[in-house]
Amino acid sequence: MQKNKTIFLFLFGLMCSIICAQELPPIVIYSPVELGTENQNWAISQSDEKYIYVANNSGLLEFNGAKWTLYPSPNETILRSVKVVGDLIYTGCYMEFGYWKRNDFGLLEYTSLSQNLSIPMIEDEHFWNILNLDNWIVFQSLNRIIIYNTSDSSFETINSETTLTKIFKVDETIFFQKINDGIYKIDNGIEKIVTNDPLIQKNIVVNISKHHNKILVLTQEKGFFTLENAALKPWDIPANEFLAKASVYNCIQLKDKSFAIGTISNGIVHLSENGVINYQINQSKGLANNTVLSLFEDNDHNIWLGLDNGINCINTSSPLSIYNNEKGEIGTVYTSAIKDDYLYLGTNQGLFSKKINTKDDFKFIEGTKGQVWCLVNIYGDLFCGHNTGTFIVNDNTVEKISEVLGVWNLKPIEENKNLILQGNYNGLNILEKKNNTWQFKNKIEGFNISSRYFEHINQNEILVSHEYKGVFKIKVNESFTEAIEVSKDLSVSKGLNSSLVKYNQDLLYTYKEGVFKFNETTNSFKKDTIYSKIFKNQEYTSGKLISDNKTNSLWGFSDKGLHYFSPGQLSSTPKINRISLLPSLSKGMTGFENIMHFEKQKFLFSTTTGYIIIDLDKLQNKNYDITINTIAKNDINRPLELINKNEPRSFKNNENNIAFSYSVPEFDKYSDAEYQYQLVGLYEQWSDWSTTANKTFNNLPYGDYIFNVRARVSNNLSSNIATYNFNISKPWYLSSIMIALYIVCLLLFSIIIHNFYKRFYKRQRENLLEQSERKLELKKLENEQQLMSFENEKLQQDIENKNRELAISTMSLIKKNEFLNSIKKEIKNASDDANLKTIVKIIDKNLNNTDDWKFFQEAFNNADKDFLKKIKAVHPSLTPNDLRLCAYLRLNLSSKEIAPLLNISLRSVEVKRYRLRKKMSLQHEKSLTNYILEL
Repeated sequence: MQKNKTIFLFLFGLMCSIICAQELPPIVIYSPVELGTENQNWAISQSDEKYIYVANNSGLLEFNGAKWTLYPSPNETILRSVKVVGDLIYTGCYMEFGYWKRNDFGLLEYTSLSQNLSIPMIEDEHFWNILNLDNWIVFQSLNRIIIYNTSDSSFETINSETTLTKIFKVDETIFFQKINDGIYKIDNGIEKIVTNDPLIQKNIVVNISKHHNKILVLTQEKGFFTLENAALKPWDIPANEFLAKASVYNCIQLKDKSFAIGTISNGIVHLSENGVINYQINQSKGLANNTVLSLFEDNDHNIWLGLDNGINCINTSSPLSIYNNEKGEIGTVYTSAIKDDYLYLGTNQGLFSKKINTKDDFKFIEGTKGQVWCLVNIYGDLFCGHNTGTFIVNDNTVEKISEVLGVWNLKPIEENKNLILQGNYNGLNILEKKNNTWQFKNKIEGFNISSRYFEHINQNEILVSHEYKGVFKIKVNESFTEAIEVSKDLSVSKGLNSSLVKYNQDLLYTYKEGVFKFNETTNSFKKDTIYSKIFKNQEYTSGKLISDNKTNSLWGFSDKGLHYFSPGQLSSTPKINRISLLPSLSKGMTGFENIMHFEKQKFLFSTTTGYIIIDLDKLQNKNYDITINTIAKNDINRPLELINKNEPRSFKNNENNIAFSYSVPEFDKYSDAEYQYQLVGLYEQWSDWSTTANKTFNNLPYGDYIFNVRARVSNNLSSNIATYNFNISKPWYLSSIMIALYIVCLLLFSIIIHNFYKRFYKRQRENLLEQSERKLELKKLENEQQLMSFENEKLQQDIENKNRELAISTMSLIKKNEFLNSIKKEIKNASDDANLKTIVKIIDKNLNNTDDWKFFQEAFNNADKDFLKKIKAVHPSLTPNDLRLCAYLRLNLSSKEIAPLLNISLRSVEVKRYRLRKKMSLQHEKSLTNYILEL
């Protein structure tokens, strides 16, 4: 017994090792951290929109292809089951079942059926499975089955004295197992026994399906059985031995009639329709966890796994199958080749091989440790270009034929089939076939530049491309021993990761500026517009091109995936095809990419951890629909608020921040969904492609808008453009009422302004008239003033004339009196004669003549009008003689000049002046003459 157990474990381990070595479909991993939930996932379903729904420990998970959303379970317990029927998502959990429905805001809302139907719950009852059949929804717990009629909201129950494990839908019949009892089916709402075979009574059934017109039963420990006439018979398949020892937890029959089996500790096993193990995927081969709690096949044939630790999606229909050597025993694959049904991989750790289309692991070929740069099949011989030299590969062994280090590539010389041109670190070398054996012949002297890319273009000319130095033209002698002439091609520039390759007799040089074709007539390169299309927009990463002679295709690489030219069907113009791949696949291999024809329409693409097989026959132009999931709005400094998509689509002016979320339900690991949006009314042009599945527009001005969004997956545009029309209202100050008010105010303002201007211009006219009148008056006054000035000047002139006359008269009187006094004095001195005395009297009479005073007074009044009246009014005590003296002082006459006029002596004049000062009460320091002049 112990021996048998040991043999089984050895065989089981060997089988796992074989399975682990094969190519597997891509696996998308969603960890609990990414999901934001608890670890365990118990059931999976899908809606008509292709959204994925998962029953998780935390609640209901929804995945729209861009975002996972968690809806907490209604009673904060573990959600055990989920089933989408139409637009309703039915779920079951602890002591509760019901359905979720999407509201007008794009969110799911829960409605309880168990509470609304007043169904009494059994203590600690969990609802583990949900199925639908016609108008019935079947909820299964470990204790009973509840059948809900969606037409009239009634329900029926099927109770069990033993535990119910699961329920299964086969065609249009519901099957279930009662532990230690048998398998039953529901017929017209009543349970009927199908079989009570002893094997069923002792084993747990994990799946019941229809296969080749027979009922097929899978047990947890004993494998598959067919149900015939209430008896179970083993299904004889190659996988029986494995299934008998594996602990199976669940199973589903896929649409292609194959089976996906989830185990407790060994991940998932895929069986063909005939029961052959296609592959097993466990944690060591890419799964997030080995315990598969639930299985589901979606509409695109992806297999979803609800694991004990996260959710995985296996892309079984993907055109890609992957060989990953995560442990690194093989290393980075730089080259590959097939010979004699063996696949050879040249890596940085050596040469490895395995039989193609088998599950054998790769084996290391002794003697090849180190970097392998190329594997080239020439004339039926497989050459291995190695860091240490050149090898011939035959039957998983190698023979070294050259010690020259660093073999980049080898190419046949068509003119001489016994010679091969080889590019090495040190330049160009020649291999020669002698006695049916290849051997090193010579180095081409005169050219020592590393020759990774080279082409023999005619009998004696070779082109070599070096990414740091440019393209060289080398003329060699007939024996290929010496470079006669080396020149640099100036028609193209050097370029990082550039390459040189022949395709359909075209010699192509490629670098970041495009693809350039060599023209033998002009002996130069010229850019080719057709081949240059291989690099779209800014997608260039590597200029390396690979020509495949078997399929007549030319392959290139970019950051968006693979591109290849194939012959045109209706013309000679090659057709470009694109295959989307994530940039991470070729990361670390830029400039050293490798692709090789595998078989039929399959190609092998090298990666840093292994390789990918690309099946062109599986490439499909899928139709993708994009959906706007939610729309939210918000005011400034407020959180986003979801809006009802069915309400009138008009927002207030301050609610001008609008956010959209959208998605495409695509679950392919190596196909990223990209989105492009347009906001008609603001941004008429489509945006750049982006993987971001949401867009927020802030501070939108008022107006009408149309939001359009479309998607692109693997260069396939979505079949629809999701559209949402909305309007941002005008601000209150631009509303119709306010505009009408503005018009009224404008009219009133216009009237007011009109009246204001009317009054203003009237007042201005009046002011002008008034100013004109004032100017006329001023002119008149100026004229009058000028006239008065003239009169004043005339009066002044008259005064001056009067003063002049007064002065002349006064001076005449002074002269006369002085003359008379001098005569009088002479007479007195001459004699005392009486006659003379008479004369003296006459003289005195003339000196004291009042007529002279009257004449002087009249002249003085004409010259200085009212002076005498004014001084008399000021000093009423003045006598006529005082006034006379004042008049003479007014004329600014000196005492000496006044004495003759008064016919008194000089001293008497001084006395008179003194007396006059006293009458006027003048202070001692004040001048009498100045006082009189100032009056």
